[in-house]
Amino acid sequence: MGKVAFVFSGQGDQYPGMGKPIVERFPAAAKIYGMCDRIRPGTSEQCFGGSAEELAQTGNTQPCLFAMELAAAAVLMEKGVRPDAVAGFSLGEVVAATVAGCFDPETGFRLVCRRGELMQAEAQKHDTAMAAVVKLTAQQVAAIAEKYPGIYPVNFNCPGNVTVSGLAFQMGAFSADVKAAGGRALPLKVKGAFHSPFMQGAADAFAAELRKVEIRDHEIALYSNVMGKPYGEDVAALLSMQIASPVRWEDLIRNMIGDGVDTFIEIGPGRTLTNMIKKIDDQVTAKTVTEFLEESGC
Repeated sequence: MGKVAFVFSGQGDQYPGMGKPIVERFPAAAKIYGMCDRIRPGTSEQCFGGSAEELAQTGNTQPCLFAMELAAAAVLMEKGVRPDAVAGFSLGEVVAATVAGCFDPETGFRLVCRRGELMQAEAQKHDTAMAAVVKLTAQQVAAIAEKYPGIYPVNFNCPGNVTVSGLAFQMGAFSADVKAAGGRALPLKVKGAFHSPFMQGAADAFAAELRKVEIRDHEIALYSNVMGKPYGEDVAALLSMQIASPVRWEDLIRNMIGDGVDTFIEIGPGRTLTNMIKKIDDQVTAKTVTEFLEESGC
């Protein structure tokens, strides 16, 4: 058997009630939520009872997803499932860095709360949006985006799936061009042009936050959104940079597979990363945390 990787999802898969089943079943998950509630009162209530609109606000989405994902990882590790490598998509990379040992859980959660606040504040400065473009190559998407000075290809997810960020008023015309080229542009449930130059202010401010905390050496191989490769000692630089930089997810997964990973467990409320990984390489095993726990009899 090859190596096992935990991959932590980003914004978009959140839903009201996420995390409640694992908290009700596993004390290890309840302990993580208790820690989050002490630092940010109401986090559990927001996860379990918040509306879809409330959870879609970046300042809420990020701490709620962090809580759910770290809780699920704690359950897996308590059951003896420990990763050889970790990665996270966008905010999921903060969870991955925490699991890898760069931050203690309290510091990781405080950082992700601040990250969400900074990105939401930056998003409110411009009327922006994101869309997933499917059925076109990355080169085709880039060629169409070049016609629009306010739209950027930002997430290279898997073959035939590239996310763009940009000015909301340009998205209609951009989407029409995508359709004319044989693709589809699907609006995402996020409020901001993440991983684009519109987020540079948040990236700079988050870099200042990271300078205030202790960052330890990671104990588990940690892969970077910005490079698609393992981190070295540049955790603070890459974690801040990724807020305004493209996510090279397809490269990251291919590099993990090249380094011996053949089993991926998606830790998050949905199956977006699982579906992407299967499109990148259908020979590897990719399961959601829910599927893994059910199949393991937990």
